[in-house]
Amino acid sequence: MRAPVADRANALHAGAWWLWAVGLAVGASRTTNPLLLALIVAVAGYVVAARRTDAPWARSYGAFVKLGLVVIAVRVLFSAVLGSPIPGTHVLLTLPEAPLPDWAKGIRIGGRITGEQLLFALYDGVKIATLLICVGAANALANPARLLKSLPGALYEAGVAVVVAMTFAPNMVADVVRLRTARRLRGRPAGGVRAIGQIGLPVLEGALERSVALAASMDARGYGRTAEVPPAVRRATHALTLGGLLGVCAGSYGLLAATGASYGLPLMAAGLLAALAGLRLGGLRSPRTRYRPDRFGLRSWLVAASGAAVAAALVWARAADPVALHPGVVPPVAPALPLWPAAAVLIGLLPAFIAPMPAAAPAPVSSVKEPNQ
Repeated sequence: MRAPVADRANALHAGAWWLWAVGLAVGASRTTNPLLLALIVAVAGYVVAARRTDAPWARSYGAFVKLGLVVIAVRVLFSAVLGSPIPGTHVLLTLPEAPLPDWAKGIRIGGRITGEQLLFALYDGVKIATLLICVGAANALANPARLLKSLPGALYEAGVAVVVAMTFAPNMVADVVRLRTARRLRGRPAGGVRAIGQIGLPVLEGALERSVALAASMDARGYGRTAEVPPAVRRATHALTLGGLLGVCAGSYGLLAATGASYGLPLMAAGLLAALAGLRLGGLRSPRTRYRPDRFGLRSWLVAASGAAVAAALVWARAADPVALHPGVVPPVAPALPLWPAAAVLIGLLPAFIAPMPAAAPAPVSSVKEPNQ
């Protein structure tokens, strides 16, 4: 299946990218092996590099990678300063220990820093950073406007608020870059406190103009208008939605726990069905139509299935060979790359070959004419 150039008709469904990223994140949550986690990050980064567009929201992947590095550093620093319950015999450093009252037993500030506790903190930080990077990949690949169009009517108002919040920062960054470039072209300094003050006012003005335009367009499209539904339907909607979301939360906890996969999956499935039924009933209050609704076609199903395959393979590998997915820290053991879980992670590369390729940006047209020869 050769990947075509993306256009409005064959664009991948935004939900497929999120399902793919969630599958990678679930797989990353089942292991602390840094080699497997690095492979998951490499898979996500390759797909982002191959299929992201030039839109402002597509530039968020680098910010999530930097945030992941900060999380690793903070996790290791907290383990060194506040201590860790992980026992260790390889003492690297001894810090001055601050005395704490009796009610703070189990917590210490300073003291011994062992290699085992730092290694455990490093593995844990890399795991959290990988989860953040998977979310960043979904943010860089899924068009938030198209994702909003696919939401059920019951979540439309909340979805609008989320999309506006998600697009505010990228648009503001784009405004700052544009204004700094304009200042350089005019021979003015683009850095320093004075330049920041002079750039800040136009940026705020642009944000205010976009807010007014967004409010006008939402009002013109009838945003916020609701229909009357019977009280029994409203009560059933609230019960199904709340019960379903509680089931999803309990099922997610079971999937992320060490030994809860047996009950977590059916509980999550039941919660999803109840929540979807509640959202379906809740959509009766928000009658709206969709112009050119996005279709969840074959390519979207394959992209979502590749993420689900990664998650299922690592969940099963965690039960079959937990030692390979969790290298020991007491005593320290050099991590090894398990072959078939690594091969399963490579299934996540499928979107880089089957998802429609982003259209190339049009070349700028030069207004300078060549002199006659």
